[in-house]
Amino acid sequence: MNRKSCNIDRILNQKNRTAYNQQMASIKTYKLTDETENQIVFDIKKMEDIYDKTGGVVDTPHRHDFYIILLVSEAKGTHIIDFNEFALQDHQVFFLSPGQVHQIKEEQKSYGWVITFSPQFLAKNNIDYRFIEDISLFQDYGHTPPLVLNELQLKQLSAYSSQIFDTYYSDSKFKLEAVGALLKLFLIYSNNICDIHPKDPQQLHVGSVILKEYKNLVEEHFSDWHKVQQYAEALHVTPDHLNRTIKSLIGKTAKEYLQSRIIVAAKRLLSFSDKTTKEIGYELGFTEPANFSNFFKKCTSFPPSHFRQKI
Repeated sequence: MNRKSCNIDRILNQKNRTAYNQQMASIKTYKLTDETENQIVFDIKKMEDIYDKTGGVVDTPHRHDFYIILLVSEAKGTHIIDFNEFALQDHQVFFLSPGQVHQIKEEQKSYGWVITFSPQFLAKNNIDYRFIEDISLFQDYGHTPPLVLNELQLKQLSAYSSQIFDTYYSDSKFKLEAVGALLKLFLIYSNNICDIHPKDPQQLHVGSVILKEYKNLVEEHFSDWHKVQQYAEALHVTPDHLNRTIKSLIGKTAKEYLQSRIIVAAKRLLSFSDKTTKEIGYELGFTEPANFSNFFKKCTSFPPSHFRQKI
């Protein structure tokens, strides 16, 4: 391919990403602000208080520009995350990353805690961003089921949440620093419950660097790089090594993560835009409509037209 063709492809790919971002702007997005619309970096509320405030009315599918922890003590209903439906029930904790589309449907009043925080909060409290990557609780895309807790685990996480709540709404000095420390304990305890990491600290550190760089590359290129080999070359590793490293950290291969990202983007466009399947496929880097339909069906077991009919 000559340089002129490469430049044309680069322009087209940039246009595709811009068009995708514009379409995604139509999804309702909640920002971390207080009642006077001032930006904040942390918040914590009780699920029962939120239910009382909204009267139990189900919100439309939406996303947030911050991290969410949903610790559920008692509940009955469903929680839809990036088009995957999970039972909302007792003894669970959900972890959502910024940008994930979700919707909670409660059949009755739920009890528990909703903890929200921004990347700025992590930085302000000297919590390295790599810590969030290392613990692998926030999966970003694809299948993100809740962590199921036993009675003792729920009691411990509820105690952390109660301490965070009391500290955050107190007048104590350095309260955000204290909240940051308690939040980190909450996350470490949760991570120890599911403990899926390699035991070698050096292996974990090297892997987390690759994981972070890989995720950044996927976010930038998922609409034009559809092969793991392209990402492996950019990271100067073999596709085999990249797949093994990513799977050891998040439980799915690099290929599965990439496919999840493309499928989530496709489902969002099918749900929140009026574009045709052909146009959506083109925006996501598929030169032929049949290639997009076949890819979607292979990953979801049904064609994109069927998904659009169901929503």
